[in-house]
Amino acid sequence: MSEPKQKHSQISTPLLQLLQQEDQVVIDNGMFQLTLTNPGGKIIGIQYNGIENLLELKNPVLNGGFWDLNWSVPGTVGTRGKFDEIEGNSFKVIVETEEQIELSFTRTWDPSLQDEYSPLTIDIRFIILQDSPGFYSYAIYEHKEDMPAFNLNETRIAFMLSVEKFRYMAMADDRQRVLPLPVDREPPRGKELAYPEAVLLVDPVEPEFKGEVDDKYQYSCENKDNKVHGFICLAPPVGFWQITPSNEFRTGGPIKQDLTSHVNPTTLAMFVSTHYGGQDFVIPFGTGEPWKKVFGPVFIYLNSVEDKNDTLSLWDDAKERMHKEVNCWPYSFPSSEDFPKDDQRGAIRGRLVVSDRYISKEHLPARGAFVGLAPPGDAGSFQTECKGYQFWTNSDDEGYFSIQNVRPGDYNLYAWVPGFIGDYKYEKPIAITAASDVDTGELVYAPLRSGPTLWEIGIPDRSAAEFYVPDPNPQYINKLFVNQPANSFRQYGLWERYADLYPDQDLVFTVGSSDYKKDWFYAQVTRKVGDNAYKPTTWQIKFNLESIDQTGSYTLRIALSSATFSVLEVRVNEEETNPPHFSSGLIGSDNTIARHGVHGLYWLFNVEVAAGQLLQGENIIYLKQARSVSALHGIMYDYIRLEAPPLSAAHY
Repeated sequence: MSEPKQKHSQISTPLLQLLQQEDQVVIDNGMFQLTLTNPGGKIIGIQYNGIENLLELKNPVLNGGFWDLNWSVPGTVGTRGKFDEIEGNSFKVIVETEEQIELSFTRTWDPSLQDEYSPLTIDIRFIILQDSPGFYSYAIYEHKEDMPAFNLNETRIAFMLSVEKFRYMAMADDRQRVLPLPVDREPPRGKELAYPEAVLLVDPVEPEFKGEVDDKYQYSCENKDNKVHGFICLAPPVGFWQITPSNEFRTGGPIKQDLTSHVNPTTLAMFVSTHYGGQDFVIPFGTGEPWKKVFGPVFIYLNSVEDKNDTLSLWDDAKERMHKEVNCWPYSFPSSEDFPKDDQRGAIRGRLVVSDRYISKEHLPARGAFVGLAPPGDAGSFQTECKGYQFWTNSDDEGYFSIQNVRPGDYNLYAWVPGFIGDYKYEKPIAITAASDVDTGELVYAPLRSGPTLWEIGIPDRSAAEFYVPDPNPQYINKLFVNQPANSFRQYGLWERYADLYPDQDLVFTVGSSDYKKDWFYAQVTRKVGDNAYKPTTWQIKFNLESIDQTGSYTLRIALSSATFSVLEVRVNEEETNPPHFSSGLIGSDNTIARHGVHGLYWLFNVEVAAGQLLQGENIIYLKQARSVSALHGIMYDYIRLEAPPLSAAHY
């Protein structure tokens, strides 16, 4: 693709102007004009490249650009509460120079409105630079000692773009397309499927979309990759992009998934959400619990080209701009003292190796390990940590890692290594101060292991992607993902295909002859037996043992990449025994099956199997997902391994 010819590049020294009106604030830097309500801070106008307003102001519910959150009172069951579109009650100019304008819209806590608004003081900031084709926004949330308890379920900044102008969405090289219209999702043009977000387009305005499924979760993205997404207006060619240069303020770690852009057209920067984690991502605050966090800044980037033949090059340009923003992090221009600059941050480095004596007598370099700093907790606690900041990187082929630009604070160092089960936590707490450079030296991770591997199913990488993902029902297809093996799991309704493939009996996997890529269904779901009735499913793993080692116990290790209101029961050679040999109890609410994913939260269970439970010759392990209230209840396996009893030192 040719490089986009940026229309704004013709402007050399635009004049940055601020116009304050009674109910509006307008900022113009010669490239674009931004209009916000005063003192609310809601974005009601973005004028750019001859388009009077890039935003939609005629939607029946949500319009323009805004920060919002979802909250609930303590004791609330579930993940949804009251929607709170944040509007300031005071406005202040923080910086006004020829090079920069920074505005503050603050909503202070009013106890008389306790049932109406979340108990937080929220300071929303906007920054416009003289020569920048876009604007920055961040917010400072604070829960003070005089504030009541509450739960924070979600918070974000959202943009509702012009329905007339923006139809082409792009959030990855292989996930971009013209989207249907919002009216196509409404009855009678659209038919709601198993849940409101998924809609079958039965009579769309444009016939090309007929028979497709539209669902915003099909465009979800892991935090580590969720850096740029947005929309392109085809006439005139204009791009609107949401760029997130850092994940430090996001929750749940690097592979936590969240929404990006979707029909309406909507573009989001998600900071806190329960997506792909459920109740575990709800943040509870106690009465008077002090807390402050900065979300952002994120950058809204605008670009354009003269030649319509270069329209799609706006995506390539947006990716280039994203890399520039990432390289500029942490930004030097936010004025809040709550946002530490480069010289106020620290760093950490070291090397991680793996010790598994049954694989190698020598330590192995932790290649491609996810290594991160997160608030203190148990191993793996970063998955559901939501109040603090997290900083992650990947180690190189030799296991060396370096994390830069860490906010001062007390952390634990966490890691996990693709190819090995479990979580690593460095036993020493890490204190990061301004300009500190912590060297941990060589760290050794010894993943759980009792004895040699007898057999294994899958790859320990916290994903079910390597297992069999079926073709979708032809009635429920998103054409974007046809002939895209890497994205085949994003199609709607794949859970229903299990009963099609296994109409009479459940899955049976035979070690030594079955292939998990073909014979292990990607999710253990319920089986439909009536209009609204389901029953549990029980999978079998058949394997042979030539002899039984009576000197110790065997160990079955089961790693899950997802669980939704499920109960995993394990039985060994006795399908009907009660109680089962192992039960997970009720686990999970990540809803990954419904939301077109292959992982939510990671679970690891270690089941001791006594030698007396096993037989010489054929053995069967029964895996039952015992809860069957819904078609969407179920689990996804990451990896299963059976280990023999420990060997003496002379054997390895």
